Amino acid sequence: MFVVDNDEIMSAALQFMLHDENETHEISSLEAAYRKAVEWKPDVMLLGIGIVKEKGVGVLAEIHAKIEDLKIILVADSATDPLAKDCLKNGVNSILTKPLTIEKARQRVDAQLGRSVKLSIPVQVM
Repeated sequence: MFVVDNDEIMSAALQFMLHDENETHEISSLEAAYRKAVEWKPDVMLLGIGIVKEKGVGVLAEIHAKIEDLKIILVADSATDPLAKDCLKNGVNSILTKPLTIEKARQRVDAQLGRSVKLSIPVQVM
């Protein structure tokens, strides 16, 4: 999977949260992601909403045209943000909201990859 975000701290945090269960590449720009996808095609891209703000919602169609069969998870402050909702209508498969947690990030990725989601069930000791 690719993590593409213009927020370097967020990008590094996501890469750290996901790298032990998924081959995860932190990539600094969409252009670099397109170049990397030629040799190593990702199944999932975690895309920072800042990139959509910068380039417009049309960038989602561009991403899908350049990387086929890609699932996009938008990383946003809120799922109720009008831009995030617009992204869902234009090619984003899921939204990962802040604050980020390892569990939330892994659940979103697992769902997009068709893996069964692991639930944390407390065990009661008698």
